[in-house]
Amino acid sequence: MTLILNILWFIFGGFICGCLWLLGGFFLAITIIGLPWAMAAWRIAGFAFWPFGKEIVDRDDHTGRADIGTGAVGLLLNIIWFVFAGWYIALAHLITAIGSAITIIGIPFAFKNVQLAQLALAPIGKKVVEKR
Repeated sequence: MTLILNILWFIFGGFICGCLWLLGGFFLAITIIGLPWAMAAWRIAGFAFWPFGKEIVDRDDHTGRADIGTGAVGLLLNIIWFVFAGWYIALAHLITAIGSAITIIGIPFAFKNVQLAQLALAPIGKKVVEKR
């Protein structure tokens, strides 16, 4: 079932969504200053291409130890991200989720768009892992 959902997702918007996240990460990487956000955008792109069977977790909970992206620096980077990019990317995912939720078959896609919206608000310190 996960494979079928991922294929449908990819065909009906996941490809475009993932490519936009890759493109955003590329532009962030060009600036050099944007490298921390570029890495986060590329992680999100992988999730945006094939989201079913994966989940988003806090990196420190997953690894069992804190790092620079999960502490105060990560919080500052997330605040900067939220102000300059996160809120309107999350809004776009929420609008897409509402459109997907109109049909019964689109409800799983709406849930994934809501997860992408949450991730778009504060991507630093997050990790995408396979669901158990």
